[in-house]
Amino acid sequence: MRNAVNMLGWNILFLCTTSLAADPLSLHTRLRMETSPGSGRFHTVSGKEAWDPTKTAIVICDMWDKHWCAGATRRVAEMAPRMNDVLTAAREKGVLIIHCPSDTMAFYKSAPQRELARVAPKVAGHSPIPDRCTLSWKNEPALPIDFSDDGCDCTPTCQHGSPWTRQIDVLKIMPEDVITDSAEAYYCMRQRGIENVIIMGVHTNICVLGRPFGIRQMVKQGQRVLLMRDLTDTMYNSRSSPFVSHFTGTDLVIEHIEKYWCPTITSTDFLVGVPHRFQEDKRPHLAVIMAEDEYDTARTLPEWTLRDLGKDFKLSYLYSDDASPNDLRGMEILDEADVALISVRRRFPTREQLAPLRRFVSQGKPLVGIRTASHAFASRDPSQIPAGRDSWPEFDAQVFGGHYTNHHGNKGEPKTFVQIVLGQQKHPILHDVSSDEFAVPSWLYKTSPVDPKATILMMGRVEKRDPAEPVAWTFVRADGGRSFYTSLGHKDDLTIPSVRRMLVNGIYWAASLPVPTSLRDPKASTLHSPVRSPIESLLRQVRGRLEEKSVPQNTP
Repeated sequence: MRNAVNMLGWNILFLCTTSLAADPLSLHTRLRMETSPGSGRFHTVSGKEAWDPTKTAIVICDMWDKHWCAGATRRVAEMAPRMNDVLTAAREKGVLIIHCPSDTMAFYKSAPQRELARVAPKVAGHSPIPDRCTLSWKNEPALPIDFSDDGCDCTPTCQHGSPWTRQIDVLKIMPEDVITDSAEAYYCMRQRGIENVIIMGVHTNICVLGRPFGIRQMVKQGQRVLLMRDLTDTMYNSRSSPFVSHFTGTDLVIEHIEKYWCPTITSTDFLVGVPHRFQEDKRPHLAVIMAEDEYDTARTLPEWTLRDLGKDFKLSYLYSDDASPNDLRGMEILDEADVALISVRRRFPTREQLAPLRRFVSQGKPLVGIRTASHAFASRDPSQIPAGRDSWPEFDAQVFGGHYTNHHGNKGEPKTFVQIVLGQQKHPILHDVSSDEFAVPSWLYKTSPVDPKATILMMGRVEKRDPAEPVAWTFVRADGGRSFYTSLGHKDDLTIPSVRRMLVNGIYWAASLPVPTSLRDPKASTLHSPVRSPIESLLRQVRGRLEEKSVPQNTP
């Protein structure tokens, strides 16, 4: 009887709270849209949505008091305070809070918030919602990380178990909230006319996607779903494929969700300040901008940057639009980036699209350019630039201190040879780069004379032809920012260890990081190549099926 009275009280409180006129939630969304069907390249697209808070629920997935993995427990505890602040702000706006700490309902058996979920009426004629919504092969490929070892990133690996007993107590459960770990979450939403769901918690690659209240199931039920990407984590062991930072692994799963399931937001839509970032996440943010048709960098750069930089860098990729090649969507990511890698050839974005790069440069942030970056935004005939489009003909001189005019012929041309400039062997960018002259597939660019303030690191020559030309140099810009440029960048250049090593070193140097002592085997799988053979795709799918079968049902 007491529970019934309490339930009535909480329902009255809920109705009183939500009946008040409420301002809409202003949500800044991010999703991935393929540049063209089947391309395997995705734009990062920002948007804005206004949601009625009284038709919105926040679902907190498996934020337990303790996890079998010590690292997972530590990260849950770290993000819980900001998560609680989000919940407090959301309640004040009239959002329903649904706590879903799976497998701990016995702890809450007498709680009125638990009873609210138990008595929510099932939807008439509705097919049962399963306990787990596994990988949906009709909607998504295999996840981009291997978590078949259950994903503990600790050394030594923690012993598996089920130590959780309740939700972490930092997350306050208020009278108007609901507690469940099943399809009751959806029934509560339907009972209240809720159409919108924001999901946060752990772990993104397993329970956030797969629980009956998770992303896959809520999308299948027709709800509008968002993931709060800064208040989540993965079960991923950085010693497993694709052998990147734990936090890069989380980024890859979030990217997968943005491609195939739903947009994401951050906690800044509810709170002031910056998005949550784990204390152990020290990665600088590298934005890779690719828009050229000659050297296939839209394929080669994501492959080697993830393989060689994924342990130390947060990575974002921007591509030109296949239908409108001058359009560079998502350039606003540069406002968050710490360093940029440019591979663009004669593109003319809108002024709004180019503005973030101009800001990036003016703020003294470091840039690395390869090959066609010297004429990224310059036209041979300025009168042919389409109306409403921006250009930056001084980009080469201002940003790289370069002077590109043309290149030696590439048909029937003798080989190009490059070599370190005498006295520069100890420059960090040239660490582990061959001191001997070696041949490269790139035909030689005419870049002389470079700015006198540039430091030339390598020179190149065409066989039996003079003069030699600078092919790699550093430059400190007028704004104080560091730049590194190389005219190398042919798709086959990256197969040459010394070229690949120089490019990797150049990015670390630009980011003011010590260069790595060694690089990974270029034949190692990254599980992230945008273009895959049918056999490779099949192997990934088989791997994905095995991954899911290996995950215990009570694992988040």
